[in-house]
Amino acid sequence: MGIDKESDLSANLQIGPTSLGMVRIYVEGDGVELPLDFEPEEAEEIAEELRAAAERARQMGRKKK
Repeated sequence: MGIDKESDLSANLQIGPTSLGMVRIYVEGDGVELPLDFEPEEAEEIAEELRAAAERARQMGRKKK
């Protein structure tokens, strides 16, 4: 499955700090538990990528109207 393909899969997403000073993105769904730990700087980079993707998606949505 590519990043631009629709999916019927569902998952829960949790994000928060760990006791070791990392940022954890925890994905759970369909029998899968995936804890992903990142240094704070890496988490900030991910946040920037999410914001940029959201803005691009917003622009794409405007073009379709």
